[in-house]
Amino acid sequence: MSESAHDRAAARDLDPELADIARGIERRTDPGSTALTVSVAVLVLLASLALPYTGPVAGWEVLAGLAPDLGVLPRLFTFTALGFGVVGSALALATRWWALAWVCAVGCGFSVVDGVWAIWSRQTVVLDGGTGPGFGLVLALLAVLVLAASWVRIALRR
Repeated sequence: MSESAHDRAAARDLDPELADIARGIERRTDPGSTALTVSVAVLVLLASLALPYTGPVAGWEVLAGLAPDLGVLPRLFTFTALGFGVVGSALALATRWWALAWVCAVGCGFSVVDGVWAIWSRQTVVLDGGTGPGFGLVLALLAVLVLAASWVRIALRR
C-alpha cells in the first residue's frame, strides 16, 4: 500500500471520531465570566433561606412546610427557585450542556413569575391581618431574576 493510500485510509477511519468530537462540542456552552455571576446569585439565593420570608417565618421553614398558613405560592416559589436556581445551575455549570443552560433560563424565568406572585399574595393577605413579604423573599426573587438573565445570556451566546 502506498503512503498516500495509507494516509487516506487513516483519514477515513478518523472521520467518524472527529465528527463525534464536533457533535460533543456543539452540545456544550462556555459560561465565561457569567459563571461568577451565576455562582454569586446561587449563594445569595441559598443565604435568603435563612432570612424571613414573611413575618418571623424563614425561607427554610417555608421549604420544609412548617408554615402551612402562608398558602401555596411562597412554597411553590421556594421549590422552583431552589430546583432551577440552585440544583439546575450547579448541574449546568458542572456539565456545561447547552440544553441544560436553556432549562435553567426557562426555569428561572418561571421562578421569577412565581416569586412575583408569592410577594403579591403576601401583600394581599396583609389586609386580612397576615404578614407581608419579608426581606428574604424579596432577596430570593432578585437572585432568581439575576439567574434568569444570566442563563439566558449564556444560552444565547452559543
